[in-house]
Amino acid sequence: MKILFAEDDQKLGKMTTHLLKTQTPFQIEWTTNGKQALELAIHYDFDLLILDWMLPEISGLEICKKLRRDGFKGPILMLTARDSINHRVEGLEAGADDYLIKPFDFSELAARIKVLNRRNFAPLQDEVITIEDLTYNRTNFSLSRGNEQIILTQRELQLFDLLVKNRGIVLTREVIFERVWGIESEVTSNAVEAYVKNLRKKIDLPNDRTYIKSVRGVGYTIEK
Repeated sequence: MKILFAEDDQKLGKMTTHLLKTQTPFQIEWTTNGKQALELAIHYDFDLLILDWMLPEISGLEICKKLRRDGFKGPILMLTARDSINHRVEGLEAGADDYLIKPFDFSELAARIKVLNRRNFAPLQDEVITIEDLTYNRTNFSLSRGNEQIILTQRELQLFDLLVKNRGIVLTREVIFERVWGIESEVTSNAVEAYVKNLRKKIDLPNDRTYIKSVRGVGYTIEK
C-alpha cells in the first residue's frame, strides 16, 4: 500500500515516517506542505492519505474537500490536535474516513491504516502482470519465472513495481528516486543506478534480454 503522509511538524513527521517504513510493509511519501501534498495526490496513485489538519498554504481539510469533489475514492485519515466534536464532524463531513487526535501512539496509527485499507479497499481479485516469462502479482507482490520465485528486497520490489506500473513510460532518475526513496531521503541519487543493477541481476537471464531498458541521460523503462 502506498501512503501520502502530509505533516509539517518535522520531529513528528520524521519519526512517523521512519516507523512506518521500518515496521510496516507500506510505502510512504512524506511532505510538509499542503500545496505539494495536493499536487502529489492529484498526479500520483496513492492508496491512502494521512493529512494533518493545519498545513502550510493549503490545510488538510481543504485538500480533503477538493480531492473528494474531484472524485478521489481512497481512504483519508485526518490528524489534528483539535479534539472537539464539532471539529471531528467537520472533518468527516469534508470527506475524511477517520480521525486521529494528536498526540497519538504509533501502534494506533498503524492499526487504523490497516483497518481503513481492509474495510474499504481490499482487492477483489489478484492483479497479475505478465512480462514475457516473468509473472508479477501486484496483490501479494510476488515475482516468479515459471515455478521459480524471485526474491526481491523491499526497495527492489518498490523499484520494480514503479517501473511495471508505468510500462512504456521512461521515468527519470529523479522521479524514481523521489517515488522509491522519498524527497527527504538521506541517501544519494546514485542509489537508483545501484538498485537497477542489482534488480537486473535477479530478473535477467544470462545472455538474454534485459527487461529494464536504460535511456541514456534520462532514466529507465520497462517496455510494453
